[in-house]
This record gives sequence, C-alpha cells and structure tokens, in this order.
Amino acid sequence: MGQLQWGTPEALRALLCELVSWESRTLTEGEITFPYKVQEKLGKLDFFKKNPANLSLHEVDLGRHFVNAFYKHPEVKETIVLISHFDTVQTEEYGDLEILAFQPEQLTKKLHERKDDLPEEARIDLESGKYLFGRGTMDMKMGLALHMSLIEKASLEKWPINLLLVTVPDEEVNSAGMRAAVKELVALRDKHGLSYKMFFNSEPSFSQKPGDERHYIYSGTMGKIMPAALFYGKETHVGEPLKGMTANYMASFLTQLMEWNPSFLERDLSEETPLPVSLQQKDLKLQYSTQTPYRAAALYNVFIMKRSAADIMDIFEKVAGEAAIKCNESYKALCQRERMEGVGEVQVLRYEKLLSYAVGKFGAELVEQIKRGVQANTDWDEREKSMRIVEKLMIQCQELAPAIVLLFAPPYYPAVNTSSDPLIIESIKLLKETAKSFKEEVSQVHYFNGLCDLSYVQYKDDSDGWTSFEKNTPVWGDSYSIPFDDMLQLQAPVLNVGPFGKDAHQRTERLHMDSAFIQTPFMLERLIKSMVEVPDGEMKEAP
Repeated sequence: MGQLQWGTPEALRALLCELVSWESRTLTEGEITFPYKVQEKLGKLDFFKKNPANLSLHEVDLGRHFVNAFYKHPEVKETIVLISHFDTVQTEEYGDLEILAFQPEQLTKKLHERKDDLPEEARIDLESGKYLFGRGTMDMKMGLALHMSLIEKASLEKWPINLLLVTVPDEEVNSAGMRAAVKELVALRDKHGLSYKMFFNSEPSFSQKPGDERHYIYSGTMGKIMPAALFYGKETHVGEPLKGMTANYMASFLTQLMEWNPSFLERDLSEETPLPVSLQQKDLKLQYSTQTPYRAAALYNVFIMKRSAADIMDIFEKVAGEAAIKCNESYKALCQRERMEGVGEVQVLRYEKLLSYAVGKFGAELVEQIKRGVQANTDWDEREKSMRIVEKLMIQCQELAPAIVLLFAPPYYPAVNTSSDPLIIESIKLLKETAKSFKEEVSQVHYFNGLCDLSYVQYKDDSDGWTSFEKNTPVWGDSYSIPFDDMLQLQAPVLNVGPFGKDAHQRTERLHMDSAFIQTPFMLERLIKSMVEVPDGEMKEAP
C-alpha cells in the first residue's frame, strides 16, 4: 500500500492552503486555471497514474471547466458522488489586506496586528487560535480538500465502493458548472452501468443565527428563484411631468409589497424560508438627461421548499396585481387633484403574454432578432439581458403601457429534501454518534440555508411546474437553461456534511481547524465505510 499524501491534519491544512492560494474568484482567470491545477494535483495519485482516463476536465462555458475524478472499484456499481465548487466571491472588502485574502496562514497572522478592527466575535475567535481566516477557507475549498483526501484513501485501501469527485466553477453566480456536470453524471452512469447511492456535498456548516456555535449537517437544500419585473411607463420632459408616468413611481408600489411579504413564506419539517427581499431596483436609462425614466427593473429573491416555479409566479402575479391597484388608485387621485386626463391605468402581464403579443404583431423572426441583439452584448449578464429583452419588446409594443411585465431572471435553484430516506436517516444517526466521540454535538437541518449545487440532483416535479420558468425566462435556451430532464434521472438521496466555519462571503470568513482537519475527515470516512463491507481492523477509533 502506498503512502497517504493527505492523511494527517497537518497535510490537510497544507492542501487547503495550497487550494486557497490558487485564487479562483468567479469570472476571473483564476477560475479558468484552477481545474487544471486540481487535475495535475490528483494526477500524482497512484490510482490516476494507472487510470488516467478516470481523471478528466469537461467544458462549461467562457473557458471554464469542471473536474471529474473517478475512483472505480472493478467489481462494484454503487457510487457516491462527491460534489464541491471551487469558485469564490470577490475580495474587495479586505481593503489593504486583499493581497493576503488567499494566503490563510499569513492573513491570520497579520490580523493579530489588526484585531481591534475586527467585530468582537471574530476577534475572540482569532485570539482563540482555533480558526484559519481567508477567502475560500470555509466556502468551500475545505470541502474539496476533504473529497480529495477521501479519493486518495479509498484508492489506496481499495474501498469496495466507487467515489466520483465532481468539482465545478460558477456556483456563486449561476451554477453553470453544476448544470453542465449533470449531463456528464447521466452519461457516466450509463457508460459504466453505475448505481448512484448518494449525492454528497461538503459545503460548510452555516450558523442559524449570530453567535450560533452548533455544527449542522443537512439532508436537503433550500431552493431559490428570482421573480423580476420590468416597469414601462410613459416618457416626458421634467418640465412637463404630468404628461408622463415614471417607471420608478410604478416600481415603488411593487417593491413595498414584495419586501418581507409573508405570502412567500414556506414551512416544512419545522423550518421556514427567509422572507423575500429586493436584490436590485434601478431605472434603465443609460445616461443622464431631463427625460423622465420610463423603464425600470427590479429583482426579488424568493426562497422555496415545496413550491414550484408555477406556484411562485401565481403568487407574484397576485402581489403585482395588488401593487397595480394601489398605483392606479394613487395616480387617479393625482389626476383628479391636478385636473388632468392621465396616461392610463397600469396593467400587469407575464412575459409569456408579452412575447406572444410581440410575435403576433411583428412575427417570430423580428422577435428573435431582438433577442440576438441583446445576447450579443457581452457586458451584460443573464439578469441584465433578461430585462433588456423585455425592454426592447415593450419599446415595440408601447400600446401595452403603462405596464408591469413579470418574468423570471436566473439563477433558479430547485429545493431538494431527502430527510425521510432510510439511508439518510441511518447516516445522520451514525454521524451524531461519531461526533460524540469528540465530545461534540451535531444537529440536523432539513434545508441547507446557504444554497448549493445539490439543487440540480434528485429533482422531482410531478406537476410540470418548471415549465412556467421556461416560458417566463427571456434568456431561456440562449444563455441560460437547466437540464430538468437529466436531473429527473438522478434520484439518489442527498446529504451535506462539511466543516464548521463562520462569516462566508465576509472579510472575516474563517474555518474551525479542529472541525476541518480532525473531526470532519473522521466522520466522512466512517460514514462512507458504513455503507460498504470494510474489515473491522480498518475502522479506527476517533483520534
């Protein structure tokens, strides 16, 4: 048997710091080069030297790739898929320490000189010596390091189960990496006749509230969907304001009703979704002028558990209808006060209705030409393109104004939950027992509250509720799509077990070292070995 490279806490720590140092902020050159470095690193393992075809890169988009590392036992079909992402959010919030954001050892040491600048909880954690600071330490380079160490150990000890490591880009923005990986998971299953036993992620344990120190494991993940609106009013000169209606005026009514609206609240298994909030609201003027803003856009974040896209659109349409009534009542009172006729009542329509109207008026070719023109703008992301497509269509259909056009903007994360699956129930029981050997307690959460790529496996929708998303997403099929049909074929249970950390996406992001380098590795190894026949002598006690 060969020697383990990552079999000690010290080696795991060094691996993590190396992975973090390969900065991979979303949509940067580092995100493009990162998978090649992972491939080279894993390629040094004896198993992949002998089986180079089992270690591969697969194209996503924009020069980005995901990595597949497949430890395959020759006599086994059952396979656990180890899912992680390697992109991170940006680092501007580190200020003059940004140069150290991807150097955990140096950053942690340097912060001791700045500890009075830290929030109290972060300062206490720093002084405890139990945490390692840095971008990606928690979210989620440590998860990838854990999976790499599992692949190494399984291949050396010849565990009688297959492990498929899948690490992807773009989780922090659109999950393009995981959406691309789904098709490969189906293809690999069919090629080798595999049976997927579990989809396993190691996103970190997120606190449920400030000061929460408990370690959580997750048997599902919340979904997220982004209902959006394009407000199209009537332009005028600021010197004649009563001859028009600003889109900002219209938008204010809907945003007031959408913020923290309990109509979108869901409860399941004694847990509940956060309330919706606006993520963006702006007018669409490209430059300053004394013409009033007559086009505006708003994005709203909605978390989901059981509801489909169709359910959310129905609720959104109802709320928008209430907003339009309030807007029209207020505007009518204004017209009466100023003794003017006004520009008409605001109506609400879905994007699919606007699209049908535009095709009927101008033909499908002109509509497609408008879409292609918007898609050609490489400076716009999928959200901006969604709004601009609706804007361009409304410019051609101004007789529908004033109007609020309802749509969906990417990304869409379906909710997943497998808490009732027998394998998950047994796995969580084992993990809780194992944690006690460290005098630690772990708690189960049914829905991961940080969003993750598990949303794209184990998908179920008997009502075809996802078709509402397709019909009302302007960029669908061009720059954004979700492989729903392939997702329906990936029906193994999901589980998320990762290290404990704090403050993901903040300058105080940090990882609990004992959890990361001692406790979680032991828990994961014991969990996987519990699913297969491993000789008793190979099962060690907790370190």
